[in-house]
Amino acid sequence: MIRKKNIGSEKVAVIGAGSWGTTLALLLADKGSDVNLWEFFPDQARDLIRYRENKKFLPGVKIPANVHITSDLETALADASHILFVTPSHTMRKVARQVAATPGFHKKMIAINASKGLEEKTLCRMSEVLSQELRLPARRIVGLLGPSHAEEVSRKMPTSIVVAGPDIKILKDIQDLFMTDYFRVYTNKDLVGVELGVSLKNTIAIAAGICDGLGFGDNTKAALLTRGLAETKRLACKLGAKDDTLSGLAGVGDMIVTCMSRHSRNRYVGEEIGKGRTLSDILEEMVMVAEGVKTTRAALMLSKRVNVELPITEQVYKVLFRRKDPRRAIRDLMIRKARTEMYR
Repeated sequence: MIRKKNIGSEKVAVIGAGSWGTTLALLLADKGSDVNLWEFFPDQARDLIRYRENKKFLPGVKIPANVHITSDLETALADASHILFVTPSHTMRKVARQVAATPGFHKKMIAINASKGLEEKTLCRMSEVLSQELRLPARRIVGLLGPSHAEEVSRKMPTSIVVAGPDIKILKDIQDLFMTDYFRVYTNKDLVGVELGVSLKNTIAIAAGICDGLGFGDNTKAALLTRGLAETKRLACKLGAKDDTLSGLAGVGDMIVTCMSRHSRNRYVGEEIGKGRTLSDILEEMVMVAEGVKTTRAALMLSKRVNVELPITEQVYKVLFRRKDPRRAIRDLMIRKARTEMYR
């Protein structure tokens, strides 16, 4: 039985009231934590307060009274010991900078990144962005990441994810803070591997969706996931990740759920492209962010920087940004020079 976390005077500020931010706020509140949930748009914050429900992102799931909703950062950070960042990757730096300049922010806080993606211009992981803007000690910045759709966690469906960072004591504290009988949290000191794993798989999920949209079958999907994991490992390990991490929840686990699930926004983008729609039309109608679109560009730039081959990512990039025909992209992957699968 998972015990309730008695956090005493601790309070958690959840920065970002999308589907995942709302879900994690609900989970913390369910454990008895005092939670401040920050929403960027004041009118959306008013609707959340009025209806006690995130009708835009998480309809049908009620928000309990011990989740305090605000669009004011100073109010959100008041007396908080933990800051949980759940904003899109392309807004992370701006939001973190605002947090650092807000009264109530202090160096003893623990920053938890729950967002998946890479910053396009700098190619930074989200923990690196937080480190640069918040200037907290490295041990106070962790990632809470893994295969986790808000639509399922908010309805208490069994889920397992990872908390990663350099300080095992802090990791165990975060593990205790979030872990419930439906939300299992593992610790991992490989923050690089965890963040890269959950980010790079979004590109592979777009490719998986393209295959679905083209009407390809299980053989194609199995090959894509396997080779997608192989190229994810090549790049991540070159950048300092541990191979075992990419074989765990943040690697193969997150790739499976994102490539296979009907909830996956990245898989959806790929599926619609496979059906013949343009990227601009797809993104224009989407309410939530598909992180894989921006990550594809960043991943390809990273691979060229460190001289690592990413054939699937390169073809997805050409389909997304150069309007390459998806069938031609698949064919070009299939007729690449024959090689062995053995690496050692």
